[in-house]
Amino acid sequence: MSKRVEPKYCVRCGNAVKQQASYGQVRPVCPSCGWIYFADPKVAVGVFVEKDGEILLVQRSFNPHKGKWSLPAGFVNAGEDPTEAARRECLEETNLNVHVNRILDIYAEKEHAGGADFIIVYQAEVVDGALRAADDAADAAWFSREKLPELAFDATQYFLKKF
Repeated sequence: MSKRVEPKYCVRCGNAVKQQASYGQVRPVCPSCGWIYFADPKVAVGVFVEKDGEILLVQRSFNPHKGKWSLPAGFVNAGEDPTEAARRECLEETNLNVHVNRILDIYAEKEHAGGADFIIVYQAEVVDGALRAADDAADAAWFSREKLPELAFDATQYFLKKF
């Protein structure tokens, strides 16, 4: 797991912060005004869509794991409902509108520096649309479990084995 970049100066008053114990762990704290830095986790969502015995996957356009395949997924924007984020990400990457049925599981391991701390994966079904890769997906396709392409991320492998 990568180390987070923490602030060196207070966002309220601009003074240098110091590392000190606060709320059960060592955090940057401003000795002048008392501001405490709490690192917010990055949250992503993924969509598990299975149709006629095949699973919807997208091929990554960028690193990490450029060219490998994963579930349609992406980050939740600030203030965005995670279920809406899952629908949005699937539409952006595959051109498919989906109905989100339920949460399958939450994966809580950060795999790389720019990655999510938590990935909420939803089970969904296609409502409409014609499959077409877009946004940050180089390709989008349906795969049987017996003929999966090279997969990106431990999280992708985890969900495909578990569900």
